[in-house]
Amino acid sequence: MNYKKLFKTGIFAGGLVLALSSFASRILGVLRDRIIASKFGATGDLDAYFAAFRIPDVVYNLLILGAFSSAFIPIFTSYLAKGKKKEAFEIASTILNLTLIIILLVLGLVLIFTPSLVSVLGGFSTEQKELTVNLTRLLLLSPILFGLSNIFSGILNSFKKFVAYAFAPIIYNLGIIFGAYFLSAEYGIYGVVIGVIIGALGHLLVQIPSAVKLGFRYKPVLKLHRDVVKIGHLMLPRIFGLGMMQINLLVITVIASNLSEGSLTVFNFANNLQSFPIGIFGISLAVSSFPFLSEAASTNNSSLFQKHFTNTFGRICYFIIPVSLLMWLLREQIVRLVLGAGEFSWEATQLTSLSLGYFTFSLFAAALIALLARSFYAIQNTRTPVIISIVSMVVNIAGSLILSQKMGVAGLALAFSIATILQFLLLFIFLKLEMVTLHLKKLANRVLVIIVSTAIMGLVAWVLLGFTNNIFDLRTFMGVFMEASLVTIGSLLVYGFMTYIFRDEEIRALASKVFKK
Repeated sequence: MNYKKLFKTGIFAGGLVLALSSFASRILGVLRDRIIASKFGATGDLDAYFAAFRIPDVVYNLLILGAFSSAFIPIFTSYLAKGKKKEAFEIASTILNLTLIIILLVLGLVLIFTPSLVSVLGGFSTEQKELTVNLTRLLLLSPILFGLSNIFSGILNSFKKFVAYAFAPIIYNLGIIFGAYFLSAEYGIYGVVIGVIIGALGHLLVQIPSAVKLGFRYKPVLKLHRDVVKIGHLMLPRIFGLGMMQINLLVITVIASNLSEGSLTVFNFANNLQSFPIGIFGISLAVSSFPFLSEAASTNNSSLFQKHFTNTFGRICYFIIPVSLLMWLLREQIVRLVLGAGEFSWEATQLTSLSLGYFTFSLFAAALIALLARSFYAIQNTRTPVIISIVSMVVNIAGSLILSQKMGVAGLALAFSIATILQFLLLFIFLKLEMVTLHLKKLANRVLVIIVSTAIMGLVAWVLLGFTNNIFDLRTFMGVFMEASLVTIGSLLVYGFMTYIFRDEEIRALASKVFKK
């Protein structure tokens, strides 16, 4: 078995490293949620905890994520492609210093006005609002740490070095688990927040040595030359779009806070579960492809760009489409295994599985949006994804207001899926218009093979579910675990066999890489 072939530098290798680490991180995330759910249940304290994340998340997404997902990496990569490593690191130091200054100023204002910002949560009691204010102020430390951490992430990604970057989320989740398991008994929900801060610090520290090894040296400089200003210009549309997205999340939080107690917790747990496969199969491959797409775009190599895009699109579809169907079929088993313990009630379990079922409708779209958006960023077009995300946001908010009245918290998940699918379709259409050719016939043929194979797999999974229902005691954790495991393994084996029979390039390429002498 030729393992070296698997880790040869490239999108596949980067995607594999990120997928494996993402899987480990998501498993820890599942363990994190299970511990938190068993300690607190779907209660007011946990609603306050999730609500407290909203304001720090707004700051992080606007000031940090907007820079490094859309602007920094393409510019930094273009310098590396020209052999200007020293100048690239100088830009990194300037961006680091600017980011730190801006984020400290913004957080200072947010710290003062936190009570006013939290007051919009109309469904929360006075005690819940006070708790949310306190938790929010503590969590404002996390954008500072993540801000610095993401600068090092951008450097490592530009060099196509993914290992330290991939381990950062694992460290973050370990920090939260530590807080939830060891500190919550004495400090309650504050113990979980302390764990968040510890995890965010670890997220930063684990990446610094790799960046230093590549040649980065911090400099206290603020040189606002042309390309630093260009990064700012590229950020502006993205910041505006992310601002709209954060408003969207805040509106959803307000809507959920006015539903029954625990609704916000149910929504967040279901959202975390659906993000599991998106992170492993969507974001990991999209992130690993980004520097390659940016490099191809910076050298005006359109054929190479299209090749990278088409291959990555197909790989994401190959994994996410069958997983989506399996998650829908096993939604109740998944929620029972992950969350069904301690203080998490049977009613909350049922609501979470119902919401998860609606989320699975858009898993394919959410995973592919990660690639489509980065394809636009690679060609330094941040405007189009922003406009499309605003359209999606409007649809999501309108759908949430309407559907939550009829369906409760599950309506929020359905509205999210409708808006996500719309966003995917619009991004794909406009990227096709931008790129002229995207090998549509090749993509269509491959997706058709995947869909047919998934349909056959789904039929097998349905038969296996009927069979295992009569064998295992589904009143116990082990019975549910055995059923879910047998159905998953059997179904995926059938899927792999069918795609091999249909001569899908992904399974044949993987077999070649693993077994070639």
